[in-house]
Amino acid sequence: MQIIACNGIELEKEKPNSPEDFFNQSEITYVDKGKEHSLRILYVRYFETNLSTLTPFETDPILTLEHATFYLRDIVALVALIKYPEYKNRNRVYINQEEDFNALFEGIHWDNLKSVCVTLSEGNRFDLESTLEFIQG
Repeated sequence: MQIIACNGIELEKEKPNSPEDFFNQSEITYVDKGKEHSLRILYVRYFETNLSTLTPFETDPILTLEHATFYLRDIVALVALIKYPEYKNRNRVYINQEEDFNALFEGIHWDNLKSVCVTLSEGNRFDLESTLEFIQG
């Protein structure tokens, strides 16, 4: 599998009574078996308030590189795909429980995840051969 891009957005209200401004969306685009796919993770923005308990990062953006800045919302879908490879068969996942959101980040090898971000920031695709190298044993 090749990772092409990962990014995230803070949703904004389209209508005065819509709850969209409470949510973030993270998206990863990848090529698997010759076909391009996207996975979108929609989650409650509040879940990011405990950033330092979920990740080794104290602030958001979590990573500032020469050519790109990565916020937590940019990598949530990447982490979800690594943690749950069965998500390759899905287009969208909605996370509305804080425990489920926190579980995404348990046991993640952050240095390996950073290497994905560095590669993508340089305009290259990242070859993901095994998700096991991203999960601490």
